[in-house]
Amino acid sequence: MLVLSGILIIVAGFLLRFNPLLVVLVSALATGLAAGIGPLDLLAAFGKAFNDSRYVTVIYMVLPVIGLLERHGLQERARTLIAGLKGFTVGRLLLGYLAFRQITAALGLVSVAGHAQTVRPLVAPMAEAAAQQQSGEDERDEEAAAMAAATDNIGLFFGEDIFIAIGSILLMKGVLEGYGISIEPLHLSVWAIPTAIAAFLIHGLRLWLFDRRKSRR
Repeated sequence: MLVLSGILIIVAGFLLRFNPLLVVLVSALATGLAAGIGPLDLLAAFGKAFNDSRYVTVIYMVLPVIGLLERHGLQERARTLIAGLKGFTVGRLLLGYLAFRQITAALGLVSVAGHAQTVRPLVAPMAEAAAQQQSGEDERDEEAAAMAAATDNIGLFFGEDIFIAIGSILLMKGVLEGYGISIEPLHLSVWAIPTAIAAFLIHGLRLWLFDRRKSRR
């Protein structure tokens, strides 16, 4: 029963609003000690778990770097870059980003881009600057930033299904097997290609219409 004391520590820690990392750490220590594992063996187990899953935590190591770059003017530099390019539009920028996002997601590189890594620090400021250039308005264009976020979602959602080892493919295979339909993951990936192309064309049309609306202002 003492092994389950870790659960009580987690519940009490979160109820009392202690630091979550500290609560989890104390809970793991209590569980390990209650199970008869020595302190050095516990430390070795923590190190092994971190080493085995380090690829999962890579994104959390990148985020502080992005925050530091933003603090030193990354967004402003992105806006300045776009403002210096003549004839650059929101639609062209986001269409290129959509193609990049779909292709990398189809190759399984879903963490190469994303809202925290690219949309907030780079793509959204660039889209806002392009929208200001098109419309001639000085105010920040939140609609362009929202369209940048939507483009990332669409590119990721319809691109990752082409990659055979992604979780959504395995989920669909499991659900279909539950209904007695046996299908290989490769077939699901192949049939995701036309869907991705259709999504690219439809969202490309939306971006074209968005461009026209901005240019009319």
